Amino acid sequence: MRAHARYYQMIVSNINFSGSLDNDILSSSTPSWVPLHHPLLAKATEHMQPSLSWPVFFLGLALLFFGLRNPAFPGKMAEEMPKSIYDITVKDINGNDVNLSTYNGKVLLIVNVASKCGFTHSNYKEMNILYEKYKDKGFEIFAFPCNQFGGQEPGSNEEIQEVACRMFKAEFPIFDKIEVNGKNAAPLYKYLKSQKGSFLGDSIKWNFTKFLVDKNGRVVERYAPTTSPLKIEMDIQKLLEGS
Repeated sequence: MRAHARYYQMIVSNINFSGSLDNDILSSSTPSWVPLHHPLLAKATEHMQPSLSWPVFFLGLALLFFGLRNPAFPGKMAEEMPKSIYDITVKDINGNDVNLSTYNGKVLLIVNVASKCGFTHSNYKEMNILYEKYKDKGFEIFAFPCNQFGGQEPGSNEEIQEVACRMFKAEFPIFDKIEVNGKNAAPLYKYLKSQKGSFLGDSIKWNFTKFLVDKNGRVVERYAPTTSPLKIEMDIQKLLEGS
């Protein structure tokens, strides 16, 4: 992409004040990925008179070739991101719609969970401790089962709920199994990742990645799977005590 940008910057910089372009520069410096005889290019230039519209033309051309080489680009432009987490509706473990505006004014810890991960036992244990301690103070934990990491959440919603509630004694809400990465990622996770990426990129890297949301719906922190829930307790306390 940088190569594209540098090429078109060079072309525009060599347009003279009459709007003409040195053909030697165009032909000798054109990278292999620019099809100069592309029918779209020929059609666009057939009746074009030298003028100061050349820079505009090449800007449009740059966008054209970027779009041709990046098919997902138009879709990304068209996809509209929610303005707030409270604009998002999710499904609970039984398939019922849950509008997150219901939780306006609460501190949320949102976690993608799995039943057969090496982090499962310790995370559920510590999340239970946090939930029991702060649930009456305006704190909620959302657990979203996901099978995208090592196939470690293979069961149905009913099986997942049975394991979470019976084996791990979870009292906080368990939601519908979702995807957190890729084209089928749940809208909630698209939003969370857009608000808090990581230094390795926006995608979720493994089970038990955690997002902390304040009372106003702002995503304030993202924690790696290796961060234990109890290490987040002080951050939760600060948000609960804040306005």
